[in-house]
Amino acid sequence: MRPHELPEIRHLPLFRDMLQANFEALMHGAYAQAFPAGLELMRQGDPADFLHVVMEGAVELYAHWGGRECTMAVVRPVGTFILAACIKDAPYLMSARTLERSRIILLPSSDLRAVFRRDTEFAVSVIHELAGCYRSVVRHAKGLKLRTSRERIASYLLRQSALAGNLASYGLPVEKRLLASYLGMTPENLSRTLKTLEADGVKLDGTRVIITDRAKLSALAQPDRLIDGPDSETPSAGASLPRVQGGD
Repeated sequence: MRPHELPEIRHLPLFRDMLQANFEALMHGAYAQAFPAGLELMRQGDPADFLHVVMEGAVELYAHWGGRECTMAVVRPVGTFILAACIKDAPYLMSARTLERSRIILLPSSDLRAVFRRDTEFAVSVIHELAGCYRSVVRHAKGLKLRTSRERIASYLLRQSALAGNLASYGLPVEKRLLASYLGMTPENLSRTLKTLEADGVKLDGTRVIITDRAKLSALAQPDRLIDGPDSETPSAGASLPRVQGGD
């Protein structure tokens, strides 16, 4: 493991309050590995042997059933997955694959559970992390069930703008196919719906989002704190897509 990576991991909400001795013990059994793009890291139903910490690159979490699959989240540095399965010693409910060349730290689940039992502050951090992930999943489910496809897209685009400081123009942080899957749509439906949104104050130029009328877009999206959030602190790896990091 690279020397600069330990402080980065230690800074994560999941690990920052635990005793230093327990953190060192947990890191002692960890190891780093580089993976090429497009590699399957784990498959749903497999035993949860490791907690993964993404240090470089990007990882897609997805689920599949009956010949269909959907994107659940995209994890970027520095983020973890999949904590719940590791703590419960239960099978993974999602699969994971690299979207680009990635460097990942793997922490043995057995070590994680051992520290969880003896370090109170770490246990509290785990509970906060899992609670945050649960609330993210509920919010996402509410959006899928209560909003139309046009409203879901408008809400996502408006929320990304807000997270980036109310930028009127920014680049999509993920490919359109991932966004479509995350929002419960086909890529074709996403493209058609995006075109209809030009009359509602937003258009796309390639992967660049341009908000032309924020009031109209807000009227369509109808932002709701109980669906869109945010909570006071975001978990490192919830059911979400990456935030916009900047724009022009």
